[in-house]
Amino acid sequence: MSDDAFAANGHCRCGAVRFRVTAAPVLTEFCHCESCRRSAGAPLMAWAGFPRNAFAITKREPVCHESTPGVVRTFCGVCGTSLTLGAERFASEFYVATAAFDDPETTDPITPDVHIWRSGRLSWVETTDALPHYTGFVSDGVRDD
Repeated sequence: MSDDAFAANGHCRCGAVRFRVTAAPVLTEFCHCESCRRSAGAPLMAWAGFPRNAFAITKREPVCHESTPGVVRTFCGVCGTSLTLGAERFASEFYVATAAFDDPETTDPITPDVHIWRSGRLSWVETTDALPHYTGFVSDGVRDD
């Protein structure tokens, strides 16, 4: 899908924060790292990475939190929904929580392509899909599958 053909909107649980992306994702992933797990209060997080300039907040700025040095996460200040992640390491990309899209079931192609940070996977989380597994970031190139 070309960037010109892709656009999607999303929001937090309560609708106070809304956003729009206007380019196809560059990477979609399940992340198992402890920072994502704790930030979402979930056993893993599904992210879609977009060119940074293709992401815009369209209603009410979210709250920012530097979860680790060089990594800023945003969430709704009203309902607490985890929304985005930006990292100095990936300065040209911006990651959006896939479940925050208006219709994550039909917003194609936002389904995850890989598992990252499997080194942080909780032992009771089974990943039986056929997606590639990486011990860290995809760009590190170390697979564990």
